[in-house]
Amino acid sequence: MEIAKKRHLSEIALGFFLLSHPGPVLLHIISVTIFTLLAAWPKFVWVTIVLVIAAHTAMQLSIAFLNDYCDRHLDALSKRSKPIVRGLIRPHEALIASVLMIVLMLGLLSPLNRWAFVISFVYLILLQGYNLGLKSTPLSGIVFALGMPLIPLYAFAGLGRTLPFLIWLVPLGFLLGVTINVANSVPDIEADEANGARTLAVVLGLKRSLFICPLMIVFAAILIGVLTLWRIVPAQPWIILTTFVITCLAVGTMFLFFSPIKPIRMPKFYFYLVALTCIVLAGGWFIGVSV
Repeated sequence: MEIAKKRHLSEIALGFFLLSHPGPVLLHIISVTIFTLLAAWPKFVWVTIVLVIAAHTAMQLSIAFLNDYCDRHLDALSKRSKPIVRGLIRPHEALIASVLMIVLMLGLLSPLNRWAFVISFVYLILLQGYNLGLKSTPLSGIVFALGMPLIPLYAFAGLGRTLPFLIWLVPLGFLLGVTINVANSVPDIEADEANGARTLAVVLGLKRSLFICPLMIVFAAILIGVLTLWRIVPAQPWIILTTFVITCLAVGTMFLFFSPIKPIRMPKFYFYLVALTCIVLAGGWFIGVSV
């Protein structure tokens, strides 16, 4: 029997930091913070705001921890830098930490209204289901896309607000959710395909994935444009126009530097570019509608 290597406290701390998927989780925290502040405007109840953001952060950490726990065997073959594979974190520690984050999430949600609890619970089921098996199927993109609209809905529910235009988050969030899921899978397409995983990005292939991501962002921008021009959802035109200019520059960058006909370089940067563009587009629309 192999004797477990003794770890220093600094190694364990580094392991949990890496286990948290700091980049993607930070993007989710930024996203929920933006929507929470928009929901709170113009009256900021900071205790409630902190609870809403902290509860969502705990949930995202739980999802991240369980993700590496479930993927530990595949990671041992293709991702040797992962904290569990490196021995920085034991598998049972990742599982326990994931459960503890769920307990913390429930505790933070308890002072909030019941709809915030229900929406968070649905989001948790969707994304943990993604970890527990759906990730390796074409349904991965659908599950992720269904979860995306729940973030702003949760933020508004946590602040006790409901607005008619929130219904349009379902189609908009679906488009951007599929986009982020495919972009997140782009760096792992070859490894996933070699390991038999049939993610949405694997089914599409690299070239079509690189084409689909900016195309879905364009479709989302068109939807926002139609809602604004036809006054279905009135918004400040200058804010929407500014958002569109930034979005067009980002989409142009995607096509210029990450063309489907060129070998992809810096795939992680591509994911962050796509994710930030989605946040800017959705956040800009929210600001334009709310101001």
